[in-house]
Amino acid sequence: MCQIWTDENKFRIWLQIEILACEARKIPAKDLAIIKRKAKFDVERIREIEKVTNHDVIAFLTCVAEHVGPASRHIHEGLTSSDVGDTALAVQMTQAADILIGDLKKLRAVVAAKAKKYKMVPMIGRTHGVHAEPVTFGLKMALMYDEFGRALARLERARGIVAVGKISGAVGTHAHLDPEVEDHVCKKLGLRPAAISTQIIQRDRHADFLATIALVGCSIDRWAQEFRHLQRTEVLEAEEYFAEGQKGSSAMPHKRNPITCERLCGLARVLRGNALAAMENVALWHERDISHSSVERIILPDSTTLLDYMLVTLTNVVDKLLVYPERMKANLEASKGLIYSQAVLLALTKKGLTREKAYELVQRNAMKTWADAKTFKEFLLEDAEVMKALTRREVNVLFDLGVHLRQVNNTFKKVGIK
Repeated sequence: MCQIWTDENKFRIWLQIEILACEARKIPAKDLAIIKRKAKFDVERIREIEKVTNHDVIAFLTCVAEHVGPASRHIHEGLTSSDVGDTALAVQMTQAADILIGDLKKLRAVVAAKAKKYKMVPMIGRTHGVHAEPVTFGLKMALMYDEFGRALARLERARGIVAVGKISGAVGTHAHLDPEVEDHVCKKLGLRPAAISTQIIQRDRHADFLATIALVGCSIDRWAQEFRHLQRTEVLEAEEYFAEGQKGSSAMPHKRNPITCERLCGLARVLRGNALAAMENVALWHERDISHSSVERIILPDSTTLLDYMLVTLTNVVDKLLVYPERMKANLEASKGLIYSQAVLLALTKKGLTREKAYELVQRNAMKTWADAKTFKEFLLEDAEVMKALTRREVNVLFDLGVHLRQVNNTFKKVGIK
């Protein structure tokens, strides 16, 4: 990823654009041959020239001309700096997107493997951080797989949004270049020519790309936070791999902290901030000002490189995640059967009780369970009003974990995990 954003790669694309434009303009064959044979650049020389010109494209063109000689008069004819810069930037963004798309596919493969391994391992589902009803760890991973499937689709769409070039001149009117030149250059670079442009490609495209990157980062944040919660001492159903020789605290030798997931949560904030900066770049003066350029030199390399790192890191976290089914089982049983309260509620309404009355009966026994050593089932069996509607056998049947696992296979099919 870092190589994509080097000056070497940028200038290589610039040179390719200039040569393709010469090719499309059908300059004299002899001059075109000279340009193709001699055209090259030196990064350090460009930087040296730029110290004088204070203009990167002119410095680049001057450096290339030093190698080409008189035939260089054909280079950049009719073009403006942004024809080269924005079209090259589109190539760089698509190159970066391809890496990120590959990262997402690898992440989903690892998540799918985890989902299948723990498909039927029951654990407590939590809402508001409080025990709700049973799920499985496999379902949790299937949910993650599905979410990153949407992330993949968004990134593929965003790649298409930015895969657009322009070779249309100083204000986008093709005054000194035929549109066929633009078509030829863009086609050779794997881009679409912009239907209309000003001096630049409009920055809503770039904002879309960075907003998508930020949203993928939000999903990373969401799952890193999930794993952080699961590693809390009171929960400890899963935790980050802790390598031999690793240290958790300078003061407390016992510590095993979820530092990698915490790092991912922090970096997601940077992606969101960069997305906001990209949105600020959309509103420019008339056919163009340069206020966006300095921002993009930071946010595009930083966001793509960060997301690449974050996806690879999350993939490693999931792959090496330590999972504790026995702890899941213990936590599942910790609320003494309260997780079956809805089953009891529904059973009572099916017996003819109003929902309000059934809710009252279930809740009063549930509240006793929170504060007592007895189980929820024991309190129900001692409640005369409940037992007037249900038999002991019917009550026992309601505390069946299998009810909550009946649709797991169907759900896996829906999300595409085989």
